[in-house]
Amino acid sequence: MANKIRASHILVERHKLAVEIIDRIQSGEDFKELAKQYSTCPSKKRGGDLGEFGRGQMVKEFEKAAFALQPGEMTKEPVKTKFGYHIILRTK
Repeated sequence: MANKIRASHILVERHKLAVEIIDRIQSGEDFKELAKQYSTCPSKKRGGDLGEFGRGQMVKEFEKAAFALQPGEMTKEPVKTKFGYHIILRTK
């Protein structure tokens, strides 16, 4: 089990928008470009890149979803936290 992973995310306020963005990524649009365009997180400047993080550093719902992904895999459904809805892409 990985102690540290690297992930990117797109954070939006509405579930419906998160679902639309997931569909666009699955249709071939670029995750980083959509992060820059839509994410409300400051990480959007880096295409959503959050860097490396370990367990206990992110809110529980986000951590559970991110650590469940394989490198290169993205969440199929938005992950709800107190910050909004996340689309998470595990990059390492």
